[in-house]
Amino acid sequence: MAKKKGVRVLIKMKSTESGHMYLTEKNRRNDPQRLEMRRYDPFVRKHVIYRETK
Repeated sequence: MAKKKGVRVLIKMKSTESGHMYLTEKNRRNDPQRLEMRRYDPFVRKHVIYRETK
């Protein structure tokens, strides 16, 4: 049987300053657009904006 598509999906968040990535989940109903978050980037050692990638 095929798996039913859930509301929560796994997404990749990529740093705007470096190539670092985070994996996180988002709720498809509450956040249909691409996410942007401020997270800590260990490569540049500061908080930067992470954007959702495909």
